[in-house]
Order: sequence, then structure tokens, then C-alpha cells
Amino acid sequence: MIEGVKVTPLRQILDERGKIMHMMRSDREPFQKFGEIYFSCVHPGAIKAWHIHSKMILNYAVPHGNIKFVLYDNRPDSPTKGELQQLFLCPDNYCLVTVPPMVWNGFKGYGSEMAIVANCSSIPHDPDEIDRMDPFTSSIPYDWGLKHG
Repeated sequence: MIEGVKVTPLRQILDERGKIMHMMRSDREPFQKFGEIYFSCVHPGAIKAWHIHSKMILNYAVPHGNIKFVLYDNRPDSPTKGELQQLFLCPDNYCLVTVPPMVWNGFKGYGSEMAIVANCSSIPHDPDEIDRMDPFTSSIPYDWGLKHG
């Protein structure tokens, strides 16, 4: 795992009416500070990558659909510099992924329906603290293609 990235299993409470899907509480880890909550929707096969935040802590959960979430650490002083981490997030693998600042990340939708990615970020969106790269850049050694076998 990449240094500073936390994966926290999340609780789902099911009954005959449906279910409750917990995401974050202000009185439990890994909550630090509230900035904003937003939902990013991604179609199957679409890629939303790469981006990096200089200050924002991301807290992602996927209550609907399926994504492949990929992180890349190129922080100069990190013990996991150069490492990739890949997670498959969906209601069947319902968890909170906390991403510290300065870790590249992105995701790809898969399956047959649009995925909803919820983010409870530590600060409101600020276009001056985010940087982006093309999903197919050679700077990050990752292939978004379907892997068989």
C-alpha cells in the first residue's frame, strides 16, 4: 500500500426496505476536517485521471456502480515512492479510501452502469491546488486496459 493511503471497510445495514450505507463520521478516524461533499459520476469504460491535490485530503466511497481506483506515489521523500496501488470499489467492496495530498490518483468505470463516486474532502474545491495529467501519460507507469487472466 502507498504510505498515507487508508482503506476503511464501511458498514451497510440491510433490511427488507433497503439499506443504509455509512461513509464518514466526524467523531471517527479518518475524519480530519470538512471541506465539501461531491459526487463524481463515471460511465463504464470512461477514465477520470490523473489528478493530484497539494492540500486536499480525499475520502472516496462508491455507493453505486463499479470503479477501478488507481493511485501512484511519486513524492520524493516517501518510503513508497514509485509504487502503484489499484483498488476495485463498489457496493460489494464498500469501503472508504482516504488519499493524502500529493498522491496521483484516478479511476475508471466498469460494469454495465454509471458509477457514483462520493468524496468528502477536507477543503472546498480550489482550482489552484489541483494538477492534472492525461490518463495515458508515460509519466505514470499504468495501463488502463482490461487485464485478462
